[in-house]
Amino acid sequence: MEPDRPSTANRYRRTLLALFGAGFLPGRLHAQPARGTPACILTPQQIEGPYFIDQRLNRSDIRFDPVRGQAKTGAPLHLILRISAVGDPGCTPLAGAVVDIWHCDAGGEYSAVEENRRNPEQSGFLRGYQVTDANGEVRFTTIYPGAYPGRTVHIHVKVRTRSSSGRASEFTSQLYFDDGLTDRVYLQKAYADSRKARQKNSQDGLFQRGGRQLMLVLNEQDDGYRGSFDFGIRI
Repeated sequence: MEPDRPSTANRYRRTLLALFGAGFLPGRLHAQPARGTPACILTPQQIEGPYFIDQRLNRSDIRFDPVRGQAKTGAPLHLILRISAVGDPGCTPLAGAVVDIWHCDAGGEYSAVEENRRNPEQSGFLRGYQVTDANGEVRFTTIYPGAYPGRTVHIHVKVRTRSSSGRASEFTSQLYFDDGLTDRVYLQKAYADSRKARQKNSQDGLFQRGGRQLMLVLNEQDDGYRGSFDFGIRI
């Protein structure tokens, strides 16, 4: 059994907190000239859900548990998320926005939650944030999410911004997956529990409120699946 390493995790968190200082953003939000034209459409917001925990894990590969150092198994998933401000006359990529994602593992479990009680010191797999670059992009490596009773397959996304005047704003939504693709992915052994528990998109109440505009289109490659999504938000 992999031993716990709380001292390493605590040092890691203290370093992150020092970098953040008093605010949650490492820098200000900047609108950059668009390279290409992002889809200038407001992205639907959705509820945060009960399992967001602000562990401030600055990392692109979120498969690893920072407490135990173990990687979650499942179909690899590589994501590019592009964040743009919707305004007049069009969309403008946002640099310096903090983008968090979090989701359950292949068995339908969230990290840092046990019997509906939050325990951030317990684990931190499949959670993390990145800061958007000059093109408004962040990249993550994770796994195809599992599922649990009452919900279809999804990833949570939170975008936090701060204007040049210091005004903070927050956007929260979810991303969804094609049911047919999920059927194929869930044939893998790691997803046995999720295969029994999941609901399909048509059965999910939250999906019915904007989910069709939040669908990830994925391409299968040798090392798993790759996809991207363009978020249009107001700041």
